[in-house]
Amino acid sequence: MYSILEHYLSTNHILMIGMIVTFILTFFLLEHPFSFLPSDQGRAFAVNGSLSKGKLRGVGFIFVLCFLISSVLFLPIDVEYVIYAILLFAMMISGYLDDASKTPWNEYKKGLIDLVISIVAVLTYMNFNSTTICFGADEIVIPKALFLILGVILIWVSVNVTNCTDGVDGLCASLCSVTLLAFGVLFAPILQKYAMANFLFLSVLFAYLYFNSSPSSMLMGDAGSRALGFYIAVIALKSTHPFIYILLAAVMIVDGGIGLVKIALKRFLKISILKKTRTPLHDHVRKNLGWSDTQVVVRFLILQTVLAAVAYCLI
Repeated sequence: MYSILEHYLSTNHILMIGMIVTFILTFFLLEHPFSFLPSDQGRAFAVNGSLSKGKLRGVGFIFVLCFLISSVLFLPIDVEYVIYAILLFAMMISGYLDDASKTPWNEYKKGLIDLVISIVAVLTYMNFNSTTICFGADEIVIPKALFLILGVILIWVSVNVTNCTDGVDGLCASLCSVTLLAFGVLFAPILQKYAMANFLFLSVLFAYLYFNSSPSSMLMGDAGSRALGFYIAVIALKSTHPFIYILLAAVMIVDGGIGLVKIALKRFLKISILKKTRTPLHDHVRKNLGWSDTQVVVRFLILQTVLAAVAYCLI
């Protein structure tokens, strides 16, 4: 289909049509969701977690599927992209199965899945691309073994901090939208079709936010947040500026990362830090500072937008 459209239309026209079609498709399927999607059981330890009980959960299954369909229809995909798409689907399915499970999956089980998918993704990248990265104005060639390790760490961090950020209506999808838009705009000449893919992903997220804005009627679940984290990490690799991820996803890193660090230090080193700070950080500002859900989303979104502007000044 893409080749037929390309014959008559410019790339920008194809992208705009793709975004419109993707939004409409996602909106329709979210409006009429699959019957097998689970309901949220509420989160006992999260601020306002009980308010989520009974809401449709795992709709990341729908919007990731819509993104993949639109990729086939509107992007000039190649073997490398197809592999990433399969891995994205696998990450989404693993999250969905966890969403649908009566008892949450063991952390080590999810960690093993993340490790396997991450290794395959980074090896795929190394097969089709060089291990040269840009750091400011400098280019650095990373040894392949080290690149593999760093790439796996990037994907693991992105998956988990994105997952942890999904705790306030509209927060995760909004922050991911800013991150994807920033990557797409700042690195369009490098990303090429991946920049176009970012805008298709924005379309599914916009459709989802229609239903997830406070008070939400549905939640993306691990099916959505884990897939989003994986996709953002792949985009960071393809941009050849992976360290800029630290700025372009800084709010998610801080929001979700503090809790991961606290848990890791206490579990493995028996060290307790930030005892008076609730994690994720969005729970702390709601419980301890009295922020409303809307204030959390808007203020975090503003901060991430400013940091994206800082990133632009540094590249």
